[in-house]
Amino acid sequence: MSAHQPLRRTRGDLIATGVIAAVCVVALLSAFFSAPIRQDHLSPAAEELTDAGTLAVVPEALTESFTLPDTSPQARPLIVKGVIVTYNDGTITGTTPDGTTQWTYKRSAELCGMASAWGKVVAVYRTNIGCGDVVGINALTGQYANTRSAISPNRVSVFSSNDRVGTIGSDGHLSRAEIWRSDLVRTVEYGDVEAPQEPEMQPNPGCTLTSALTRTELLAITETCEDGTWLRFQDTTPEDSRKPEMHESVSIPEGSYLVAISQDAAAVHDPASSTVTSYSQDGAQLSRAEVPASNLLADSPTGVVVPQTADLPHHMTYFDGANLMLLDPSNLEVRTIYQGALGTGVGIADRLLYPTADGITIADWNSPETERTIPVDRGGYSGPVAVGSAGPTIVEKRGETDVVLTAS
Repeated sequence: MSAHQPLRRTRGDLIATGVIAAVCVVALLSAFFSAPIRQDHLSPAAEELTDAGTLAVVPEALTESFTLPDTSPQARPLIVKGVIVTYNDGTITGTTPDGTTQWTYKRSAELCGMASAWGKVVAVYRTNIGCGDVVGINALTGQYANTRSAISPNRVSVFSSNDRVGTIGSDGHLSRAEIWRSDLVRTVEYGDVEAPQEPEMQPNPGCTLTSALTRTELLAITETCEDGTWLRFQDTTPEDSRKPEMHESVSIPEGSYLVAISQDAAAVHDPASSTVTSYSQDGAQLSRAEVPASNLLADSPTGVVVPQTADLPHHMTYFDGANLMLLDPSNLEVRTIYQGALGTGVGIADRLLYPTADGITIADWNSPETERTIPVDRGGYSGPVAVGSAGPTIVEKRGETDVVLTAS
């Protein structure tokens, strides 16, 4: 039996191999240089910062110290561990209360939204996969913490708690929400899924999501479906992130949306009846209160509502566009309404400080009466204002500007 002759490479084989190798190299280089991370430029802090905290006493007066341009979409100033975080001209900037720029993160992609949790800034960017490219930055160092990238609607709103950050969005063919844990790994996806690998994972496909809030282990969503409008309760950490683990679903009036959430309940506002009603995650009604007329959903350019909320030591609050509502943290009953507010406030010592037309108004959060107003000259600005605190300052977000006011 004759032995097999060894295969010989011909000149054509070598040319073909070279062409294939060249194509692969070009493809890899193209992917490398066009990848979103290649468009980033991070300048971290020179050294880890110290948490500046917040004001400890109610100020007697406020003096404007400096301003920062901030075109980020969230209504409230973003303050993380005492660092004032702003966005402008493609750059996220971390500034300490004395006005020093400590770190920057520049990126060419469009910012969809920002939030904070776990001592990090979480920024969501729009790329060719929608608003699904996410970067986490440590607020005290300006260093990368985590990243993620996944298909998402082209327009989203970002929502967060101390434990989770997520997005909700609807762009015609895709209506969905998802939330992430501290390493930006997704723990829940709910709603429409692009090219689902397994059928019947989602309990309510084909609905349009209208609002979402989360706290600790509870995620609440409102959505409009063929059979009505619903408030859905679910876990934030199901066994499989692709398959939501649901609690009760509550039928609510059309056009209703979330305004508050606790560890085991949520409150929705019905614009038609001007009421706020709270429900436990088991579906039981806990409270119902009449409130001034407003409709954040009708006013939303994205078709979803992530209300402007802020926590106080003994209350949860939300701003309806003209009034600041204080809710009981246990049953989410509306307890106090401060009319004439311009946005959410902040708790300092045992008082609520919130923005009004004349300045920063001080109130005992256990009383509907206000005590006094610290004058603030806003130079003719008359739009919405939301308030936070960083170190010895009060920070106002006035439209596209953060104004830092030194307390005295």
